[in-house]
Amino acid sequence: MADERSTSREGSLDAPTRHSLDWKNPQFYDQAALDAELERVFHICHGCRRCVSLCQAFPTLFDLVDASTTMEVDGVAKSDYVKVVDQCYLCDLCYQTKCPYVPPHEWNVDFPHLMLRAKAAAFRRGETAASAKILAATTTVGRLATIPVVVEAVNAVNRSGLGRKLLEKTLGVHADARVPAYARKTARKRLKHLDGAGDAQPAGRTRGRVAIFATCYCNFSQPEPVEDLAAVLRHNGIAVKLVEREVCCGMPKLELGDLEAVEKYKKQNIPVLAAAIRDGWDISATIPSCVLMFKQELPLMFPDDEDVLLVKRHIFDPFEYLWQRHQAGLLKTEFPNPLGQIAYHAPCHQRVQNIGPKTRDVLALVPGTQIQTIERCSGHDGTYGVKAKTYALSRKIAKPVETRVEQIAPAHFASDCPMAASHVAHGLHDNPRAESPLGLLRMAYGI
Repeated sequence: MADERSTSREGSLDAPTRHSLDWKNPQFYDQAALDAELERVFHICHGCRRCVSLCQAFPTLFDLVDASTTMEVDGVAKSDYVKVVDQCYLCDLCYQTKCPYVPPHEWNVDFPHLMLRAKAAAFRRGETAASAKILAATTTVGRLATIPVVVEAVNAVNRSGLGRKLLEKTLGVHADARVPAYARKTARKRLKHLDGAGDAQPAGRTRGRVAIFATCYCNFSQPEPVEDLAAVLRHNGIAVKLVEREVCCGMPKLELGDLEAVEKYKKQNIPVLAAAIRDGWDISATIPSCVLMFKQELPLMFPDDEDVLLVKRHIFDPFEYLWQRHQAGLLKTEFPNPLGQIAYHAPCHQRVQNIGPKTRDVLALVPGTQIQTIERCSGHDGTYGVKAKTYALSRKIAKPVETRVEQIAPAHFASDCPMAASHVAHGLHDNPRAESPLGLLRMAYGI
């Protein structure tokens, strides 16, 4: 009898796995080899079309096929493949939630990482716009923009109509897109007093001591979630400090295809994080994309780096960490303040961490709280939601989320990704305004 596992079958019931990225191999950037793989995968996607509702990449591909002379992928000009690549912002949802042909299926479809390969090849050929490179330089831009006096000027320009028109002309940022204000006092300055004092009580995979990676966005633009996380952890008897030093996690550069810059940031961040872990600290960050970068993308780029794998094992989404503590009976559940109805948006880069709906589960512990979860892409996705050429498409992607929030008519609207929350709230004219789940939990605790 033939081995059943060796027979071809439609789709896969096996747990998905991920191959490491062979990004240092010159073949990774070879255009002929890349085009052949794009054609192979596009052919599979054309025959399936399950992912048509996820983002604009798939409708773009299917429109190209349907408009071709053959109505098959072989009728699409290879020069048009870039139109599909440009619409992928590496949310990873097609891989994690839709595609039946991901590894270990023999067809070996990894659409997001194929798009990443195409972006990396284009970047290496010098085809990436200078404006996109500037937008992805989050650490550099943030440090410059938050210099005293400079921060006021930058925020004033961002608030003015003339300034926004100039921003659209120079950096390609749509004049109607919401851009973050820069904080006068960064998260790292606000929380520099944290000394990590306190006894540690291990529970599950947690060790009771957390070093917070502040992230570029929260550090420079929205420090409140970092403050909220520190307050909630300390309220629950968990020792807290900031990571000694940090630069960008590398996700904006990854989405650009600038893999050399990702490696540069990795060389600065990983030794610091690994040293903290060896000293008994767990790591957490308030942006799902940053956590995912350390959990998934860096380990796939550097699968033989022991420090990268160490960080992978000890970095947590904040609510993943809190739920581990709750399962051990160590999370305080005395909540004096009910939260009422919450419309909660689960961001893509948190969903693909495969940790389950931990934010919802923790907030559900608060008496007098009802949570309606929205599992749709917000359309923001890094710079996609602010670029002039994709802003209208990002609003289209966000519309189902906005409609659902309006239907729920909640007391609070929140997302673990502050950028996603802001993008959706912008489409709703801030009715309701965007909030952080960590801020809501802190509110429920009354701290």
